[in-house]
Amino acid sequence: MRNGMHTDRERCLRAVRSKDARFDGWFYTAVLTTGIYCRPSCPVVPPKPENMTFLPSAAACQQAGFRACKRCRPDTSPGSPEWNQRADLVARAMRLIADGVVDRDGVPGLAARLGYSARQVERQLLAELGAGPLALARAQRAQTARVLVETTGLPMADVAFAAGFASVRAFNDTVREVFALSPTELRTRAGGGTRVASTGTLHLRLPFRAPLNPDNLFGHLAATAVPGVEEWRAGAYRRTLRLPYGHGVVALTPRPDHIGCRLTLTDPRDLTVAISRCRRMLDLDADPVAVDDQLRTDPLLAPLVDKAPGRRVPRTVDEAEFAVRAVLGQQVSTAAARTHAARLVTAHGDPVDDPEGGLTHLFPTPESLAAVDPDSLAMPRTRRTTFTTLVGRLADGTLHLGVDSDWSETRARLLSLPGFGPWTADVIAMRALGDPDAFLPTDLGVRRAAGELGLPSTPAALTARATAWRPWRAYAVQYLWATDSHPINFLPG
Repeated sequence: MRNGMHTDRERCLRAVRSKDARFDGWFYTAVLTTGIYCRPSCPVVPPKPENMTFLPSAAACQQAGFRACKRCRPDTSPGSPEWNQRADLVARAMRLIADGVVDRDGVPGLAARLGYSARQVERQLLAELGAGPLALARAQRAQTARVLVETTGLPMADVAFAAGFASVRAFNDTVREVFALSPTELRTRAGGGTRVASTGTLHLRLPFRAPLNPDNLFGHLAATAVPGVEEWRAGAYRRTLRLPYGHGVVALTPRPDHIGCRLTLTDPRDLTVAISRCRRMLDLDADPVAVDDQLRTDPLLAPLVDKAPGRRVPRTVDEAEFAVRAVLGQQVSTAAARTHAARLVTAHGDPVDDPEGGLTHLFPTPESLAAVDPDSLAMPRTRRTTFTTLVGRLADGTLHLGVDSDWSETRARLLSLPGFGPWTADVIAMRALGDPDAFLPTDLGVRRAAGELGLPSTPAALTARATAWRPWRAYAVQYLWATDSHPINFLPG
């Protein structure tokens, strides 16, 4: 773990001298003589050590008066892996801020979601990140504004509104302060942008830490895609997105050094949230080196890791949707689960227009599914009860699944529902809630792979062996699954 790495001056200096991109997003280098801040891999010759200080976040750099380097663009670094591998208050707060909660509901709304006072949240974020929730949200708005300024031809007033600024003046002042350029200068420097309507399509590059193996990541999403909501087309995974202000369609294409992202939104205010959810679905802020190094300590897992390093956990853009789909997939084939889900989508999803492909609907909300006649569901009576109980609890708010969920508490709540066993609860914890240590010792594919490798294949013995893989057991599951010939493990042609 590299928590608080910015306080280890010697490690930071070594990372900067070697221009090690693996540490981008872990900490930032602020240069006292120039007043700029950089990512560790900045290609510029490093300054003298006495002229460097290290800070934990872009927001802390900006709050201290440093401007973003125009060469390495530190504000576009992958996010810190800390926020997706921890379950404490700060990590949950950071996931919510990335999901736009502060911009929509303010700091009181953030605190309410976390179950703490605004003062407690502020104090803990300041202690660990050197910036409070407003400064962290402001840094995120600045990055969103930069994307819109540089990649679109939207009028600047529309950019300010879409990025979440309260006024054009606040937008102008923030861009000048963070980037040392006016919005117009930023656009000119980037080549002017392409004139698009407010509902136009944006082309973005989503960074990640290398290595990234796309096979099981995109293979899983493509093989389990629900018709009408998801599809694999022309080398890209495409899906519809239900967002706070409207909806969108995204196409995600694996590239050697980034994920190509083509995003169409009905409301540009959803840009930050859409990017955050896509990054989360593809697990792009993971630290694959730390994960793989830990798993390699098991001599029976090491060959799998060495053969195809950098596996990610395929996750979701909508936690409630995934939970519903997990129930639909209980004890049936992948094809049958897709068929069940597609029927619900056609009958209860919101229609969308997709001129580029075959996407037709948003996945139904829990509220719409709670109104479904149970007798219309083509599934055994016990699973109908599981389904109706789940969507009812999600709809009335007695069960909450989100980026701020406490992993252990939510798992216990799921296990208390009828028809929820350890496999269903843990697959939701792994792929919806994002718990990097969720484990599936009863999964048939995991047990089969374990037996073939010489690992224990009974759930109790395998769980005991897997203690050494912690806190990355969800990634070990991906390596074990990948030994199978199931389509989920292969990038579609």
